[in-house]
Amino acid sequence: MKKFFKILFFILLGIGVIWTFVYLFKKSKPSTVVYEVVEARLDTIQKTTVVTGQIDPRDEVAMKPQVSGIIAEILKEPGQQVKQGEVIAVVKVIPDVSSLSAAESQVRVSKLNLDNVEKTFKRQESLKQKGLISAEEFEKAQLEYQQAKESYSNAKDQLNIIKEGISKSATGYSNTKIKATISGMILDIPVKVGNSVINSNTFNDGTTIATIANMKDMIFKGKLDETEVGKIHEGMPLVLTIGAMNDRKFDAELEYIAPKGTQESGAVFFEMRAKALLPDDVFVRAGYSANAEIILDRAVGAVVVPESCINYEDGETYVYRCLQENPQSFEKQAVKVGLSDGVNIVITEGLKVGDKIRGNEIVTKN
Repeated sequence: MKKFFKILFFILLGIGVIWTFVYLFKKSKPSTVVYEVVEARLDTIQKTTVVTGQIDPRDEVAMKPQVSGIIAEILKEPGQQVKQGEVIAVVKVIPDVSSLSAAESQVRVSKLNLDNVEKTFKRQESLKQKGLISAEEFEKAQLEYQQAKESYSNAKDQLNIIKEGISKSATGYSNTKIKATISGMILDIPVKVGNSVINSNTFNDGTTIATIANMKDMIFKGKLDETEVGKIHEGMPLVLTIGAMNDRKFDAELEYIAPKGTQESGAVFFEMRAKALLPDDVFVRAGYSANAEIILDRAVGAVVVPESCINYEDGETYVYRCLQENPQSFEKQAVKVGLSDGVNIVITEGLKVGDKIRGNEIVTKN
């Protein structure tokens, strides 16, 4: 048994020695460096920047009441299309006590004056029929009577306006009916029936009852960094990507760049707007987040190589031209470079289409 284990031990020892020699032999073999061979080609290179922003209607109009009161009725809902002049909501006027009292008093005074003038007019009319007064005196009494009637009618109208927000003689111009001032889609109705609202005046913007916008005229709003704003101009094409629409792409046209920037987190940004060129069959909701890709520069049909093939030394730019592929042989070649997109770069001088150059190295074992 001892003899068996001794033999087994020497066998394992021999295997270990052999494996060690084989491993060391392989490690001692020199490595051969082989380079990838890249061919210069014609291509189009463009440098782009991406601006983050959102899609909004060009114009959003807020409907505000002309009288203060309480929302009595809402006739529309967000998402509905309305035409100019359509009634969206009705406001019930809550009259001011002092104004109501003054108006009621004015009505009573006007009625007393009318009754008195009416008696005078009837007396003058009777005297005129008997030929006891001149026509001039009668016409004067008649004028005073008509003025008294008009004054009484105006007093009643004022009382009705304070009570209900409209006079009976002008029902077609009701201030209590909130009407759409433009045609479009209702984006939001932030009030409910029973809410108090304030009219728009010199000291207050008023309560917004509804917001309406033309959803066929949409724009992209974003902010551009100061390092890139000098490279763009109005009229440049953009490509919009809307995340909520399955990454569909839409064309746009840059139409505004803010003349003054705003500082945010130590950087200066300039507001920009672009007209979204949307197909008729596409509905884009207001507030969608989107990215706008702007082409800052483009080289069409240029000689292009991977930027990783370019070497920089002492202010010079060069590549290694391939003289022979098997075995590999290269020579240093000075070149001039142009536009780069971060992956590929344009060669303006030093190479032509079809020239082969050294790329990334590939380490192999002999």
